Amino acid sequence: MKKIYYIVGVITLCLVSFIAVYFGFKDKDDNGNDKLVVAEVTHSVFYAPFYVSLHNGYFQDNNLDVDVILTSGADKVASAVLSGDANVGLSGLEATLYVYENGANDYLVSFSSLTKRDGQFLVGDCSLKDNFDASMLKGKSVLAGRTGGMPSMVFEYALYKNGINRKEVNVDNSVDFASLSGAYIGGNGDFVNLFEHSALIITLQ
Repeated sequence: MKKIYYIVGVITLCLVSFIAVYFGFKDKDDNGNDKLVVAEVTHSVFYAPFYVSLHNGYFQDNNLDVDVILTSGADKVASAVLSGDANVGLSGLEATLYVYENGANDYLVSFSSLTKRDGQFLVGDCSLKDNFDASMLKGKSVLAGRTGGMPSMVFEYALYKNGINRKEVNVDNSVDFASLSGAYIGGNGDFVNLFEHSALIITLQ
């Protein structure tokens, strides 16, 4: 496992280093390192390789001073990059597509895939853990995230792969990504889409 983290961490380091060189960032810290601001859509174990590189000093070893800001929602990540508040965004690629399709002259470029699969978990009544079946979602309300967001789209794809018509499930897109946990704890929805560690926190309550 440590070897895998090391390999992925090195790949992450190379990608971020490439950005710094390619775009030629001019801001430097007191030690002469290039300053790089990364906007992440959520703070999750999903991005563990990035955190390993960050906290083990791999970026600093390559003259990069990386500052991470939390900007919940891919749309907010895109806004941070487009406005210049961030140099790089960690999020789903849907924002890149939406900005480009709207005809923006200054559009985003998706250059990397840090994860192989989507990192969300479907959280619900713990009494179902030993015999859960996707068909149990029929007639239930699921807090899936905002319309057009990656969590919602991936969830609907999962329904499709399991032969469930979207109309058979109440897919609730009224709650934004950052508010999903609170809404579910507050009694909204029978199930909710969450990333770790939010999923774990809810199941332990």
